[in-house]
Amino acid sequence: MDQNNHRVFVSFIFMMCHLILFTCSIFAPQQAEARAFFVFGDSLVDNGNNNYLLTTARADAPPYGIDYPTRRPTGRFSNGLNIPDLLSERIGSEPTLPYLSPQLNGEALLVGANFASAGIGILNDTGIQFINIIRITQQLQYFEQYQQRVSALIGEEEAQRLVNEALVLITLGGNDFVNNYFLVPFSARSRQFALPDYVVYLISEYRKILVRLYELGSRRVLVTGTGPIGCAPAELAQRSRAGECAQDLQQAVDLFNPQLVQLLNQLNSEIGSDVFIAANTNPMSFDFVSNPQAYGFVTSKVACCGQGPYNGIGLCTALSNLCPNRELYAFWDPFHPTEKANRIIVERIVTGSIEYMNPMNLSTILLLDSKKT
Repeated sequence: MDQNNHRVFVSFIFMMCHLILFTCSIFAPQQAEARAFFVFGDSLVDNGNNNYLLTTARADAPPYGIDYPTRRPTGRFSNGLNIPDLLSERIGSEPTLPYLSPQLNGEALLVGANFASAGIGILNDTGIQFINIIRITQQLQYFEQYQQRVSALIGEEEAQRLVNEALVLITLGGNDFVNNYFLVPFSARSRQFALPDYVVYLISEYRKILVRLYELGSRRVLVTGTGPIGCAPAELAQRSRAGECAQDLQQAVDLFNPQLVQLLNQLNSEIGSDVFIAANTNPMSFDFVSNPQAYGFVTSKVACCGQGPYNGIGLCTALSNLCPNRELYAFWDPFHPTEKANRIIVERIVTGSIEYMNPMNLSTILLLDSKKT
């Protein structure tokens, strides 16, 4: 073969290879590049689903979002970023979109989804005063629907892999106390159960939720405990005489969290793998609640935004008292931490010792999982 013919032949082979690769890229299923992230739970992790619902449990008006990158309210119950946002940062992912967002379609689905809805709890009768919220059973149904949508996009096998390899966060329990058992004196649940029996019932119901998450393909699930809800400004305003945490609510936390860890250990033992990871958010939060100055806060009792004692009465609105520097406050509104407090919590989730993360922290999870791929 002479030199000119050789050049023509090489060019032809090169062109054909490119054509084959281009054709394969069109017809082959799309690959999910980054680890997906799924979020379930209540207002501590809601990224804006309730914006699309007719409910009073919303954070879509100023001053919410005052420190968010866009300086606009997004539906997050925060002055800025919340825990899912910060976890997304740490796993190198984009923030998850609310499942009800019209923007969650096409390639955006591969990032994951946030199914959380402010006001909900483990029990379906929790938060009934908020009327139209996405209860946990509905969140799990949406997760099934999500998987069908992704299967149509990248194929069933790839969709299953995406879900199996995803990180999942679930935050439930606090509302089952503050917006159910302790919501009003002589509530229906408090007449039905003594507090220790109520906690046992909650744990038994939570077990069903977590088993369902596993059945739906979740294999790495961060399960947060309940934080020091008796120390929130809303509870101080209603129950505290001199700024002390509400003992009945703190007793509920002390009963609930150890039983939750026990449940997760039992489930992992039954499965034969560390699927469920306990994130003990009570000591994570109590560290700065009990000693705010050590973390650069001036107070952990008074909310930045609110009114009444401790700025703990009612909702955070444009008419509320508003602190000029959110970095100095542990609580943003009567119930929810500031972005700065959320960053402290997430740092514990990522690097914390066994006191905070059981059986391992997120850094260890990411390292172990990276060796599987």
